[in-house]
Amino acid sequence: MRTRSAAAFLAALLAAATLLLAPAAPAAAHNTFQAATPAQDARLTAAPTTVTLRFLQQLNPEFTTIVLSDSGQRKVPTGAPVVDGPTGTISVDEPLANGTYTVAYRVVSADGHPVQGSYRFTVADPAALAVPAPAAATTGGDAGPTSTAAGPASAAAGGDDGPPAVLLAAGVVVVVAVAGAALLLFRRRRAS
Repeated sequence: MRTRSAAAFLAALLAAATLLLAPAAPAAAHNTFQAATPAQDARLTAAPTTVTLRFLQQLNPEFTTIVLSDSGQRKVPTGAPVVDGPTGTISVDEPLANGTYTVAYRVVSADGHPVQGSYRFTVADPAALAVPAPAAATTGGDAGPTSTAAGPASAAAGGDDGPPAVLLAAGVVVVVAVAGAALLLFRRRRAS
């Protein structure tokens, strides 16, 4: 009888430790980028007049930022973001020339956690002109490294990638210690 109760106790203890250490689902707390128009990596034959982003949760208009930049990392004039539930839309104030554009966003989740990311699309209108390339600065010496526009957003852009490795390692140590203590207790009771 003691063997069964000790085994049941050990199983319950391990199940409780596993539940405590399992990471929460990111969608439960943080907002997630769902889709956009124009879409990520889209190649458009006509320049868009608006950019719309859709998220999983409602957006707060006070904390929603959407910025459009050209290939030279110059900000394109746009209207302020218009928020409607989980979507945010900006109007493009001037016609876009051919080239690659970056949409960068920053929104706040219902839990107050900021979520940010970016993606690119290309305008390739056969009837339009190309965006002029940025002029290279000339200096007397080595210009050093240059920065480039941010790459495409991941599914968890700026989001939480789960608990840090140190926390996971500590959790593993706790589970092993609890299991070891339970096993030692089980053996002592069995020997008695």
